[in-house]
Amino acid sequence: MKVKKEEIKAMILQFPVEEINELIAEIRKALEIREFMKLAETGFTEWNDPEEDIYNDETF
Repeated sequence: MKVKKEEIKAMILQFPVEEINELIAEIRKALEIREFMKLAETGFTEWNDPEEDIYNDETF
């Protein structure tokens, strides 16, 4: 089941203002973490060298 943005908005607007603000803060925190994760991925691209992937050796 796919929920439309309008339906989510209508549900959220039924909450008390304090709960909406808490939800907004939680969403912002989740987005911030997601952006940091994306940024961190770019720092490890040089480690994605298949020729140096010694930890995938199945002989262990």
